[in-house]
Amino acid sequence: MNEVRPAADGTPAIRVLLADDEAMIRAGVRAILAAGAAAGRDIEVVAEAGDGREAVALAQAHRPDVALLDIRMPLLDGLTAGEEIVRTAPGTAVAMLTTFSEDAYIARALAGGATGFLLKSGDPHELIAGVRAVAGGAAFLSPKVARHVIDGFGARRMGRGATARARVEALTPREREVLGLVGAGLSNPEIAARLHLVEGTVKAYVSAVLDRLGVRNRVQAAIVAYEAELVPETD
Repeated sequence: MNEVRPAADGTPAIRVLLADDEAMIRAGVRAILAAGAAAGRDIEVVAEAGDGREAVALAQAHRPDVALLDIRMPLLDGLTAGEEIVRTAPGTAVAMLTTFSEDAYIARALAGGATGFLLKSGDPHELIAGVRAVAGGAAFLSPKVARHVIDGFGARRMGRGATARARVEALTPREREVLGLVGAGLSNPEIAARLHLVEGTVKAYVSAVLDRLGVRNRVQAAIVAYEAELVPETD
């Protein structure tokens, strides 16, 4: 791969490891990410892998900002690879490329530390926004993926919803409002604009919410928000 170039304003480009066993998929995702440079901070694919084992090795070697992993890959699946990357390359955020047929694996990926879930068939702008979000230390859960996953819990959803509602009772009204917007996939700046707050205040609210809920990251918090039915409709 070519050496990563800074953006015109000097901001370093977001360095991405792309792992998928289909070369055509990798080419398409790479082209979408490259096209996103016109809309903001550059995103550059610094390494590509065709299987999970190679993805782990490349993440350790390149230390990218984001590892974008297909869930189903040979030798080592994306879920296991993601867990290894979180463990051995802690500065790399893990985002999963998924389809609706793979939602049964999402719970494991959440527990393994993934902070992004993106649809291969989704809007290209959503892919770019997701990579930027996780690179910035936030999280991004495709709204369609989130709704499908939560709906997929079936008969267990009622019990899970009651548990989630009990958990969020410990939050203040403002914290519940922030949690709902995290569940909707909004970034800290977007939440700040929506609630007419400064970004630093939003960060403090998000940290407090994660701590009170006892969750590891924003994606896990988003699941609680969906189960507790706190997620508002967004434009």
